[in-house]
Amino acid sequence: MKESNELKLFEDKKIRAKWDDEQEKWYFSVVDIVSALIDNDYQSSRKYWKTLKMRLNKEGSELVTNCYQLKMESSDGKYYNTDVMDIKQILRLIQSVPSKKAEPFKLWLAQVGKERIDEAYDPEIAINRALDIYRKKGYSEEWINQRLKTIDIRKEFTDELKEKGIDSGKDFAILTNILTQAWSGYSVKEYKNLKGLKKENLRDNMTNMELVLNMLAETSSTEISKSKTTKGFKEAEDSVREGGNIARVAREQLERKTGKKIVSAKNAKEIRKLNSGEE
Repeated sequence: MKESNELKLFEDKKIRAKWDDEQEKWYFSVVDIVSALIDNDYQSSRKYWKTLKMRLNKEGSELVTNCYQLKMESSDGKYYNTDVMDIKQILRLIQSVPSKKAEPFKLWLAQVGKERIDEAYDPEIAINRALDIYRKKGYSEEWINQRLKTIDIRKEFTDELKEKGIDSGKDFAILTNILTQAWSGYSVKEYKNLKGLKKENLRDNMTNMELVLNMLAETSSTEISKSKTTKGFKEAEDSVREGGNIARVAREQLERKTGKKIVSAKNAKEIRKLNSGEE
């Protein structure tokens, strides 16, 4: 499952959300939803949901059966397994929570869903949203332009993998790991450890040159895969390794010419500081 974390606001309530690219749907923290509906603090809402969940479970409600958990960031900055529901499930949940905010909340959910639908039909909306987010975080325009290119390249890469029969989140993760290892010499986990990352997005913590080489690896893999008629995981894996090796050769040649290592321990904070000219 490829996910992106976001924080949504309903009136003055913060609602944690995750967008699943593969299923193309939002998942929301149930406790945050309950808090918004009954206008109560987090702990009280947590107790309310616990009691409601027990009642629904006794009634044999599929709402509880189909509810599952995702790791979401808590107020202490740590990530915990959190009960989540998609929009369809939440609309059913609202029926079990007496609230004067039920109708306004339904309208809010519709608007949140519409934002992603609009982006699907007009990619410029998504691009502008990403631009705004990265600018607010303090990235340079040069880095932002590079990062936006990686998003486009990544989509072409994953679309080609789907064409070759790759359809599970686990397989996408395995192939991404193979690609990263091939060009950088590090697995995704090792790369994140190098940069001192935990849940953060690895690409958001790459330097310009790291982004360029990662794009070269993905683009090469995509073109190699397109040249083959066979499908399946093994064929996709071969294409990914070959594409990653092309970027590895480029990295090694550049390192020999410059005398500098390309794969860097610098993370987003250091990259933004460097781009801003701070010492």
